[in-house]
Amino acid sequence: MSKNNVPFRFDYVGSFLRPDYLKKARADFEKRNITKEELTEIENKAITDLVKKQKELGYKVITDGEFRRATWHLDFMWGFNGVAHKKTEKGVAFHGEPALIDDTWLTGKISADNHPFVEHYKFIKTFEDENTVAKQTIPAPAQFFQQMIIPANIETTRKFYATDDELITDIANGYKKVINDLYNAGCRNIQFDDCTWGVLVAEGSVIRYGKENNLEDIKEKLLKVNNLAIEGKPEDLVITTHICRGNYHSAYFSSGAYDSVAEPLFGRENVDAYYLEFDDERSGGFEPLKYVSGNKKVVLGLITTKSPKLEDKQTVIERIKEASKYIPLDRLYLSPQCGFASCEIGNKLTEEQQWAKLALVKEIAEEVWK
Repeated sequence: MSKNNVPFRFDYVGSFLRPDYLKKARADFEKRNITKEELTEIENKAITDLVKKQKELGYKVITDGEFRRATWHLDFMWGFNGVAHKKTEKGVAFHGEPALIDDTWLTGKISADNHPFVEHYKFIKTFEDENTVAKQTIPAPAQFFQQMIIPANIETTRKFYATDDELITDIANGYKKVINDLYNAGCRNIQFDDCTWGVLVAEGSVIRYGKENNLEDIKEKLLKVNNLAIEGKPEDLVITTHICRGNYHSAYFSSGAYDSVAEPLFGRENVDAYYLEFDDERSGGFEPLKYVSGNKKVVLGLITTKSPKLEDKQTVIERIKEASKYIPLDRLYLSPQCGFASCEIGNKLTEEQQWAKLALVKEIAEEVWK
């Protein structure tokens, strides 16, 4: 399928609820009760079943559901040289509960060799057909950068990188290697997942970056590392981004409208499309969409993955019409606001409810765009 087909009128962010047998297998592997080969076989089965359901529902994009990962972002970082991790003792403070994701930090200079996600992609690629495109989701370079400059990590990071610019250069170069390897494996659809802008718009965001950091400077650094990683990409490779405010067991990390980051994010980040959260009042209004430059596309995340309750169809349609005041309808698309399981624990809904949400997205999109 051509570049112009991505994203699709009805789309999704990428992660899906893990079936219980997959969760058990991953726990068994951690306890060394099964081998890596046995775990991979079970993962392959779960992904095969997932893709079948994605296709049966009529979606044009397929993903592996992030079934081989513990978290949406950290596993990717662990695939680079110079990165270490361990089980966390306190996690990251979300609204409602701590997100128990591994502490992750630098042990040396960052570089990329044979990243495991390339092999992951090759498996999902085998399911592509004339009607579908496989999407590879990875954390944005800005997410990698943020992870290494947060107060808990900055002292260690400075042992290897005297300045943020040096860190940005090595992150971008590592991403270029992985992006090129994915492209050579046949990938034409990469999605950056990015919580950094969601942190910036939140009240108290300075705490996340440290009081010594100027938030305006941080915006420019986030933009710089993302654009450097994208720079020089093949013309027929689509790179999109999903802007998130945190998604862990139906809890969120931050709240805030897009207004304060709209100009750099929507105007100057060199992606082809934005997947944007608009499922509740935490995301503010649609007016910042006026900053979306060029012919970039916007995927409206109007269906929440944080609750099993189905949205009212007419209400969603009216919101799409409202957004079209700022972006032409032919450059608007529809999806859930986030994935269903950014981490293994998943959000608080059932697989049946997950598929009902996606069926609603498709039904609305087909009605709006005929």
